[in-house]
This record gives sequence, C-alpha cells and structure tokens, in this order.
Amino acid sequence: MHSLTRDNSTTFARRWTVVACTALLGCVVFTPPAWAGFDPGGGSQGGTTATSKRDGHTIESRVSFSGSTRSAGDSSSSAVTPVGNWSPPACWYEPISAQQFSKEMEDGYNQVVNDPSQPDYAKEATGEYRDMYKNGKYKNYNLDKANEGNWWVSTQDPSRLNDPAAWECSDLPFWVKNGDTPPVKQAISPEILAELAYNRIKLPDTKVSLAPADVTKVNLPTWAWLDKATFKKVSVTASLNVPGLNIQATTTAEPVSLKLEPGTPDAETFPSSGECAFSSDHSIGQAYAKGMADQTPPCGIEYLRSSGNGTFPLKATITWAITWTGTGTPGGTLPDGTFGKEQDVKVQEIQSVNH
Repeated sequence: MHSLTRDNSTTFARRWTVVACTALLGCVVFTPPAWAGFDPGGGSQGGTTATSKRDGHTIESRVSFSGSTRSAGDSSSSAVTPVGNWSPPACWYEPISAQQFSKEMEDGYNQVVNDPSQPDYAKEATGEYRDMYKNGKYKNYNLDKANEGNWWVSTQDPSRLNDPAAWECSDLPFWVKNGDTPPVKQAISPEILAELAYNRIKLPDTKVSLAPADVTKVNLPTWAWLDKATFKKVSVTASLNVPGLNIQATTTAEPVSLKLEPGTPDAETFPSSGECAFSSDHSIGQAYAKGMADQTPPCGIEYLRSSGNGTFPLKATITWAITWTGTGTPGGTLPDGTFGKEQDVKVQEIQSVNH
C-alpha cells in the first residue's frame, strides 16, 4: 500500500504527496493536483488583474487585484517592506467548485495511469488518492451536492515556495457547505485578502529632489523635498468572487515620513534625526527657491567633506502607514511599511567649483 506523506522539497503548490512518480516530476514523488500557482498576471496601475487559468498541473488562485498593483514576485517594482517580523501570508485556503475539483482530480489521475513510463506503484498510489474523493469518504467528488458547497484547497504564493511558511497549509482538500466556517485558521477572509493586497502594493519610486541638483558643495545646506503629487495614498483591492463566497478588501498605504541617510558620517541632516515628517498638505520638505540660500532647510543635508572623484550614496526611505477595510468589517491597521532607494550625490569643495 502506498501512503500519503509530506514533502518539504517539492516546489509544487501542494505539500501533500503520494510516494510514487508523476509525468510532471518524472521521478520518485507524486503530488496530487496542485492547488496553487498564485500569479494572476502582471500588475497594473488602476487595472484589474484576475485569473482562473491553469499552468501545467496547477490551479491558480481566484483572488484578483486592482489598483496600484505589482505582479507577484516582481522584485523590480516598488514593493512595501513590512516593519518588524510580520509578513503577508505565504499560504491560505480558498474554495473551488465541485466541477472544477472533479476535473482536476480526473485529469491528474489520467495523466499518471495512462503514462506507460510510470511504474505500477505510482499508478496505484494515484488511484488511492483519487478514490478518497470519488469512491471513499466522499462520493463522486460531491457533484450531486455542487450547489450546496465547495471544496477548499490550499494555495501558495509562488514567489515564496522556498519559505517554510508556504507549506503550513498542509490539509488535504476538504468540503465545506455554503454558509459554514472552514475548519482551518488560514481560510480566505477579508483580513487575509487585505494582507495579500499589502504584498501587491506598488509604491512610487523614492527619488528625492535636491538643490543644488547635480553637484552640491561642502558646508552648504542641500535642500531635499518630495513631489506631493507623486507621493500620496495608494490602494490595492483584493477580491474573491466564486459560487458561495464573494468578499473583498482594500489596503491603503499613506506616506508619513522620510528618512535621509547621507552615505557618510561626515554630514549633518535637517532635522538632526534625519526624519522629515509629512505636512498636513501631504508635502515633505520644501522646494528651494531663489533668495533662500541663507535659510536652513526643513529637510536636507549638509556634507562636511568632498566626495573626491566619486559620490556619496544618499539613501531616502519613506515610511508608509497601512490601513484596510473589507466586506462586513471596518478593517483596521497593518504593520507600517517602508521603501527606500539610493541616489548618488557628488560633493565638491567650494573653491573647486568657483573660478
């Protein structure tokens, strides 16, 4: 007899595996129909990203995203980094219909048993797994109860498959009647949708305007500010609309402060903490204007030595306050997030630029 076991090394969406082989893996371990692959396409500003397509032998999440979104696993975009040890969920459970579940199970079964390269024990183990839902505890995938409930299956964020947290949703697919609460902690909910949306927020590029712009001077205050038209609230809405369940949540990020790190200890910041707060009109710092040379900038830097033939890596990091609202709940707050970027600053002695 072949048994179900857990496999921590497989990169398939399902953690539970059957000791056998598959046409997909080509060796040793059979993974029953995978219930994840969570990349609903590319991100967009103001557009909707949705999917129910298959990729190989995986079923992608039915969660869709709209607003200021980035695609899953897109490290090139401006992603929020949570403050502290918190992170968005790497796995969760969500419902699929009896018809969809039946099709995926049968496709997986036929793929293995009709493959002449598969050994007998692989086909036997695949059959045992199928029988649990077709001829065992459940009958014919509960197709005769299709209007009464859904199958709930685990789903993973594919960008975090190497994270042990992605495999904590290890329960096999289970049936839940419409209106009943799934008996697992990670069942999809408005709060989980909000946390998933957190991970999809696309922030504006953190580039600070400086005056002087190209080359600053030793012992000369350099003014720093952000464009308030660019740095404003951004939101992402995550939605799940399937038979028996229609929920959504909107997660909003609002800039609250800017931290300046000059890139050298031989510099002073304004204010001295290096933390420039956003004002009530959502601006930060003040744009330099003619006649302000003798003033101290509300947000800025003064370099105390030249950068020589090189530059100093000025790092600007914005802290964003994160809130959410969702279906049937006023929502609340999520951990603050940050996003920062370096920009090169050339500093010269005064006499080297005045002739």
